[in-house]
Amino acid sequence: MRSRSAPVTAGDGARVEDLGDDVLLPGLVDTHVHVNDPGRTAWEGFASASRAAAACGVTTLVDMPLNSIPPTTTVAALEAKRAVARRSAHVDIGFRGGAVPGNVPALRSLHNAGVLGFKAFLPPSGVDEFPPLAPDRLETALREIAGFGGLLIVHAEDPRLIDGAPPPTGPRYADFLASRPRAAEHEAIARLIALAPALDARVHVLHLSSADALPLIAEARREGVRITVETCPHFLTLTAEEVPDGATEFTCCPPIREAADQDALWAGLAAGEIDCVVSDHSPCTADLKVGDFGRAWGGISSLQLGLPAVWTAARRRGHTPHDVARWMSTGPAAPVGLDRKGAIEAGRDADFAVLAPDETFTVDPAALHHRNQVTAYAGRTLHGVVRSTWLRGRKIADHGAPTEPTGRLMERQARP
Repeated sequence: MRSRSAPVTAGDGARVEDLGDDVLLPGLVDTHVHVNDPGRTAWEGFASASRAAAACGVTTLVDMPLNSIPPTTTVAALEAKRAVARRSAHVDIGFRGGAVPGNVPALRSLHNAGVLGFKAFLPPSGVDEFPPLAPDRLETALREIAGFGGLLIVHAEDPRLIDGAPPPTGPRYADFLASRPRAAEHEAIARLIALAPALDARVHVLHLSSADALPLIAEARREGVRITVETCPHFLTLTAEEVPDGATEFTCCPPIREAADQDALWAGLAAGEIDCVVSDHSPCTADLKVGDFGRAWGGISSLQLGLPAVWTAARRRGHTPHDVARWMSTGPAAPVGLDRKGAIEAGRDADFAVLAPDETFTVDPAALHHRNQVTAYAGRTLHGVVRSTWLRGRKIADHGAPTEPTGRLMERQARP
């Protein structure tokens, strides 16, 4: 709401905050964040990640199970991660479990411990301690997860098609793009669509970059397949045509694709074919972003920039803040059953982001709360300044400055 034309009344004891002409959004829910803590805290930790989240209107983040050591593939590893997060959570934090070769017996206990779904890789993950699932192991894991009503979330690229593509070497982005063909996403998603109904399973496609798969997903949904899909701010705001050679801060898997593909992703969002937009914040230390695309760590650092990046592109395409709230708050909360998050309504937590939609700022990496100031958005002018962030009715960030940590650790709240 932006208008101040009507007087505001409140009951006895109620507190009234005048937001002027700013926009009140439900607190953002980012269900795809690599915090890397413990084990690789030099890449990102819960203290720095949750400060960055609070500064940009994210009130709930969900940590991915890999890049930390140990990965979240056992209850003991989950508890170790919770112990670290509990000390420094500026926002509410939930956790994904991991589905890797050999841990099928641990999946149900992780589910009972409250993880918000299980992540699996089909291609190599980039870290040895989190290996991918071959087709037979994928089916076994999905069968087990479906048996207790869980959710499998998948890095969906077909490893055979990637192995058959030209290997990425050197500084040319065009070579890196060719090494991760869009057909690899299509083939992997088709495999999930074939498996899910046979096992009565729910599946979620992570970080969709190729819009070629959208008709396949739409048809599957019409046939009753329980499949959801996300995309990310970098796929909606950055294009392959603008990536300079050697600029490995743009490296991610699947890759940033051409402008025509970006247009099709926006059309899929508008049509409801894509359920949500989440960051896939996957940071690293600066030394891992070498100038060779074949050797650079694949991940975009963007947790603190997701809302203004998406809003900048959305407003240009005629979308409204209501659309952004649907994509970045309501949409991410629903598949994982966070029924107290994602909307402003009775019965939900009083989580808010206050946005000045017409104000602009230029991204200065040194001003970000991320542990490592490496980002593909450096120097870009973005619309949308987050004035304040509120968690359960308490202000947790004011003009980008977080207060003391008051976040809680989240568990699964309800099956959607």
